[in-house]
Amino acid sequence: MAKRRLPWMVFDYMDGSAGEEHGAALNRRALQDIRLRSRVLVDVSKRDLSLPVFDHNAKRPFGISPMGMCNLAAPGADLMLARLAADYKIPHGVSTVASTSLEEIIEVAEGNAWFQLYFSGDGSTAMQLVDRAEAAGYQTLVLTLDVPEVGRRPRELRHGFKMPFKIGPSQFVDFALHPRWSLTTLFKGKPQMANFPGGEFDRTESRARADWAYLDRLRDRWGGKLVVKGVLDAEDAKRLKKAGVDAIQVSSHGGRQLDGAIPPVQALRDIRDAVGTDFPLFYDSGLRGGEDVVKILATGADFTFLGRILLYAIAAGGEDGLRTLWDVLSEEVSLTLAQIGQTQPNLRGSDVIY
Repeated sequence: MAKRRLPWMVFDYMDGSAGEEHGAALNRRALQDIRLRSRVLVDVSKRDLSLPVFDHNAKRPFGISPMGMCNLAAPGADLMLARLAADYKIPHGVSTVASTSLEEIIEVAEGNAWFQLYFSGDGSTAMQLVDRAEAAGYQTLVLTLDVPEVGRRPRELRHGFKMPFKIGPSQFVDFALHPRWSLTTLFKGKPQMANFPGGEFDRTESRARADWAYLDRLRDRWGGKLVVKGVLDAEDAKRLKKAGVDAIQVSSHGGRQLDGAIPPVQALRDIRDAVGTDFPLFYDSGLRGGEDVVKILATGADFTFLGRILLYAIAAGGEDGLRTLWDVLSEEVSLTLAQIGQTQPNLRGSDVIY
């Protein structure tokens, strides 16, 4: 439904992956190949889907990944996600390149928001955003490090996707053939990168100068929880733990950066072995249903994050569509737990995977 309703350039920005998209497909296959052990004669009549995340109890074992320009899916998408976060007390990852200001999102999310930070240029702009996030009340910072350069995504290039939009003949035809999206977006105002003056931000600017010294400076500067996102290597994970980060988010950026990257679910196992049983590990990339969530929690993650599928739901049905998908995901997790003889999603150490 989202593919039908969105302009081609918007859908392919949202849906597309790096290179020939083998990495994204391999990640899905790796998830599908995990087999769960079904059990019988276990009383699973009372199931609880809540899961602790740092110092509070989230009502679901999945949160919202930071995603840039969510309002391309539909006007107000950022705040739809923020309201969901408030209702379920789950972390809402607020992207550096969100369509809504970081201050407004955390207010609507009732504090259930983590600010995602990109290093860029010499890092000075990133530190200014850190100051804003602190002033707005954010207590968790998610530093994304798997984008030293923006990956080559052919579907975006084919449609000439740029922010702000550059309207040429092909884009004009694209928008004209999707009048509902185009008129609604025109009426509400075109999405822009709200955390930057005038909405201007070069998303292709190099981030290649980020190094371990920068991480040390950020760790010294930021007094709250620090999560590093985009980790796929066990040696990096061990060094990050030693450097004082509070959690690692195992992720391939949804397959949008390196087509030949290891499937994150495979990296998760190695990273868990490297950092030990007590260090918090989060996970995103490729999750498409509640059974996927259960598989990842059983593989070694402490919490999971969902991305693209939430935007598909918003594009297809607005806030009602988002809530419908959320209910489906919740039911799928609950039913999967029942099938494997479990009553709660804290599955690390459980014997539920063949």
